[in-house]
Amino acid sequence: MPSVGPAADAARAEFRDIVARKGHAVDNARQAVARLESAFAARELERTPFVDQALRDLDVAIEQDQGQRLGGKSAEASRFILRAIERMLDDL
Repeated sequence: MPSVGPAADAARAEFRDIVARKGHAVDNARQAVARLESAFAARELERTPFVDQALRDLDVAIEQDQGQRLGGKSAEASRFILRAIERMLDDL
């Protein structure tokens, strides 16, 4: 059952705002993940198996070794996964 209430609505809106920001997709992805994790910790949104898997996939896409630059494939994967999470956001 989807989370309801002002806190859930705010968490969804903030996630969407972060995803829509101008800037590097990987940086936006990190910020969006942080917002989702805080929403889960505060019980504003409920985790689902789909989102957990998407977050694991996103983590692999944006994983960066010290000094390593992330290229276009990481950015594109980040955008793709964030769009998938965004489509499921109303179900959280």
